[in-house]
Amino acid sequence: MGEWIRHDVPRSQQATGAPNGALRPGLSPIVDSTEPQPDSVSFPSILFLRVDDSITAEALEEPLFFRDLNLDQIVGRITAGFREYHLEPYFHERLTDIESITYRQQVMRELEDAPVIQAVRTFSRQMRAMRERLELARKRHYKQQKERTFVGAVEIYCDAIRSLAEDVGRLELRSTGMRAFREYLDQHLESQAFKALAAETARLKSCLAGIRYSLLLRGDIQVQPYEEAEDYSSVIERIFERFRRGAPRGREVDQGASKDMNHIEAEILDRVARLNPQIFQGLEKFCAENAEFVDEGISRFDREVQFYVAYLGYIGLLREAGLPFCYPQLSDSSKEISCREAFDLALAYRQMGERAPTVTNDFHLSGRERILVVTGPNQGGKTTFARTFGQLHYLAVLGCAVPGSTARLFLYDGLYTHFEREEVAANLRGKLRDDLIRIRQILEDAKPSSIIIMNEIFASTTVKDAVFLGTQIVRRLSRLDALAVCVTFLSELATLDAKTVSMTSTVDPTDPAIRTFKILRRPASGLAYALAIARKHRVTYEQIKERLKS
Repeated sequence: MGEWIRHDVPRSQQATGAPNGALRPGLSPIVDSTEPQPDSVSFPSILFLRVDDSITAEALEEPLFFRDLNLDQIVGRITAGFREYHLEPYFHERLTDIESITYRQQVMRELEDAPVIQAVRTFSRQMRAMRERLELARKRHYKQQKERTFVGAVEIYCDAIRSLAEDVGRLELRSTGMRAFREYLDQHLESQAFKALAAETARLKSCLAGIRYSLLLRGDIQVQPYEEAEDYSSVIERIFERFRRGAPRGREVDQGASKDMNHIEAEILDRVARLNPQIFQGLEKFCAENAEFVDEGISRFDREVQFYVAYLGYIGLLREAGLPFCYPQLSDSSKEISCREAFDLALAYRQMGERAPTVTNDFHLSGRERILVVTGPNQGGKTTFARTFGQLHYLAVLGCAVPGSTARLFLYDGLYTHFEREEVAANLRGKLRDDLIRIRQILEDAKPSSIIIMNEIFASTTVKDAVFLGTQIVRRLSRLDALAVCVTFLSELATLDAKTVSMTSTVDPTDPAIRTFKILRRPASGLAYALAIARKHRVTYEQIKERLKS
């Protein structure tokens, strides 16, 4: 009880939770309502451009292609420190139009400015403190302590709103989203609802701080109205001054905010409440009438803005390691795409921890070109390149900065992947048949505006059958006119028609056992790797002839 009210002058600086332990923590649900609150304008979202846009139920589950592209690892690392906000659904659902993507790109660019993101982080810390107080109040056992803790939570909330409005009011905001939120914040701050909440919170705090009472110990405990008496505090401090040995070591602990009262303190407080019925009745009424005090638009912003904060924090570490990121240009009509210095985000993050360099690659498609056919030696970076292609396009339609120095990408309507899977003994179809069934489903579902990524198809069959089946599939992709990446050991697929482009993984020309992990746009050659090995061991035709001469 000591932190809450004392027999002389109470201290009421601490705050937290709600009466009856039934308050929400101030986070918006997955599917958010956008109905305006009284005395405030409607603010749709810092993530979604339109009022009707929001997360759908399907976004609760990660897309089917996530594991193939290692996007599950990327999203897992991005959201690891933000579990309370449940951000995963925001990373599971792509945007479908250029305007919405541009809206997010503008906000993310804005939050790259240090003063802007600092203001947001400060606000987030205050909102988190508010939720912690609400949770603490929910766990309190005694009514008056619950209610006082709740008042403290409201006080933190009001301070957070005022501080954020002051911070962003000083900034030159450029993005549509942040400027719209600032307008909403200013109007909320000036609304009658907020002013009444803040004023009543301050009044209650002042009233509680002004309570004074006398505590008499005569066999039992008696609480009486306060009467002027000599203050013995200075006398006691003077007597014990000689025993002082400096400030206590260690971190100070705010026990008042976390400590629950015992039954004796609760009984004293109950008697104090009886001496001051008007104040405590007002406290009870305040808690009942303001159980849902967090504004919905503010709550939604607090949650949604963490999408940007989390992602920028993740790529910030990679930027510090020297890797480039850019905001891509997107088109929903042109399939002429390109990227410079692209890389696999998941791999780059692992290599950063291992202090290993990350290899970047370029690619482009122009004119009628639609399909990148990637060949080359095993363990040469082909699968990583395919994943990079998919990650780039997926992150782009989330409105995020993508790995690369420049990028021009396509706004697709569906992303499909087929990566090799281990054969399952319980599956009696066999691996080849299982691959064919999966690929057929992709080809039936895909549209000209889709992206298809196939990795090491038909590795389980003979070369002759693989060439036949691979040729049929690439021709189907060509007729579909969809953008595609096909990783294969079959160099024949790289030259089927004008829509296929050959890219090959390379090795060190002086030592073919060393992979460079560079994927270059050049003709495929099934003999290139074998020739490099032959040169290393000096068994090429020319080298053998030269040795025979000697």
